[in-house]
Amino acid sequence: MNALAATNRNFRHAARILGLDEKLEKSLLIPFREIKVECTIPKDDGTLVSYVGFRVQHDNARGPMKGGIRYHPEVDPDEVNALAQLMTWKTAVANIPYGGAKGGIGCNPRDLSISELERLTRVFTQRIHDLIGIHRDVPAPDMGTNAQTMAWILDEYSKFHGHSPAVVTGKPIDLGGSLGRESATGLGVVFATEAVLAEYGKSISGLKFVIQLYLNSQGFGNVGSWAAKLIHDRGGHIVAVSDISGAIRNTSGIDIPALLKHKESNANMKEFQGAESMDPNDLLLHECDVLIPCALGGVINKDNAADIKAKFIIEAANHPTDPEADEILCKKGVVILPDIYANAGGVTVSYFEWVQNIQGFMWEEEKVNCELKRYMKKAFVDIKSMCQAHDCNLRMGAFTLGVNRVARATLLRGWEA
Repeated sequence: MNALAATNRNFRHAARILGLDEKLEKSLLIPFREIKVECTIPKDDGTLVSYVGFRVQHDNARGPMKGGIRYHPEVDPDEVNALAQLMTWKTAVANIPYGGAKGGIGCNPRDLSISELERLTRVFTQRIHDLIGIHRDVPAPDMGTNAQTMAWILDEYSKFHGHSPAVVTGKPIDLGGSLGRESATGLGVVFATEAVLAEYGKSISGLKFVIQLYLNSQGFGNVGSWAAKLIHDRGGHIVAVSDISGAIRNTSGIDIPALLKHKESNANMKEFQGAESMDPNDLLLHECDVLIPCALGGVINKDNAADIKAKFIIEAANHPTDPEADEILCKKGVVILPDIYANAGGVTVSYFEWVQNIQGFMWEEEKVNCELKRYMKKAFVDIKSMCQAHDCNLRMGAFTLGVNRVARATLLRGWEA
């Protein structure tokens, strides 16, 4: 099942639980706007190449639309549509005043030079600049993009609209980025993990973790590496990890700081001396207490779900678990913390950055992290409340919470007028 079909299925299940009007349900599912653009750039060798870019703006009932821009070969309209919809529910679950959007360009950033990436980003911004904005749609980094990408978007957008630091989040600190933004999604994953473990009388310290990282050639990813480092710092034993170069394991626990240092100088994880190489296909099935998929969607499916040994799954990636796998795992008693809550730390601190830019007043990192912890803890309490009210699991608790907030905002604004 692809990401869009799975997201729609979860939404419709939540809508039935809430008893939403059929017309309202249909209205909430339809995107506000879908944008497709051709981005033609000269390569460094002088040849011309064209890439397709997408931006789906799903809903703005609760505020400006918000979502990342990813550069990845598998970017397609269905995936972007699904992720935009997820952002609508995610921002509502976190209770921040945004709607959902998502964008991307179908390219492999590792095949492009820095100057080619800059040209591609600027052309993409030229194509969509009149459809994004501080109070309309605020992009952020995602897979294959980073703070530098946001800096190029800010600069290109400002050529048309004047200096507008709040038009993107996840920027470099020197251009108005927020302290704590780089680690925000990973830290949010850790706060979410602590919240769900506490429900079962457990803590991170002493538990065994398996983490599916998404590390780029410089050895760092937006989510997994921060989550791994922070879990290691809290006494968790990370017994297996993988990235695009391979997978490794150490039953006594991998030295994560040493691994990240190794990745800075060596792109191949399998050459790390502190662990043994393993088949990446076996990573998700490795013996552990907590499994944290942080890379692409659909990695947990009906073919491997029955063999997963983890007692808890923390969905740091977007849509890592197919609905068929969800049912299998629930019957096994596996506790799944859904993506629309578990990885909401990034968009929450993006909101803090946006607020700081609009106010022109920047926060200390301690305040950013304190506020993030408060938002993540409150969101978990709200999800548990919906679980108890509707006798449902955490995924449906999160979906009913998010969908209900968006539906209420839509009705209050007068959606049929």
